[in-house]
Amino acid sequence: MSKYKEYVKRMLESNQELFNSFRVLHDIYALDEERYQDKFNREGEKIMLVIKEWEGRLCRQSEKAGYSNYTTNLAEKFQGEVKKVFPLIDHVGIIVKKFTLKRILLE
Repeated sequence: MSKYKEYVKRMLESNQELFNSFRVLHDIYALDEERYQDKFNREGEKIMLVIKEWEGRLCRQSEKAGYSNYTTNLAEKFQGEVKKVFPLIDHVGIIVKKFTLKRILLE
C-alpha cells in the first residue's frame, strides 16, 4: 500500500467517530447544498484541520527522508485519496450569498 493511502487510512481510523458523523452530514449536504452549507462549513472546518494535520505528518516524514522535492505531489495524492472518501470536501468554506432584487416603486 502506498504511503499516502496508508496515512489516509490511519487518519480515518484514528478519528473514526468524527469522520463518521461528517459522513452523514456530507451525504445530506450532497442532496441539498444550499440548505446545509452553513452547517457543512462549520463541521468541515474541524475535518479540514485533521486532514491538514495528517497531510503535514506525511510530508514531514518524506522531507526527513530527503525527498522534499516530491512532497507537493505527495500532498496532492493525499488530497486526491481524501476526495475519494469525501468528494465534496472542496465545498467546505464556500460562502453563498443570496441574490435579491430591490423593488422600485413607481408612483
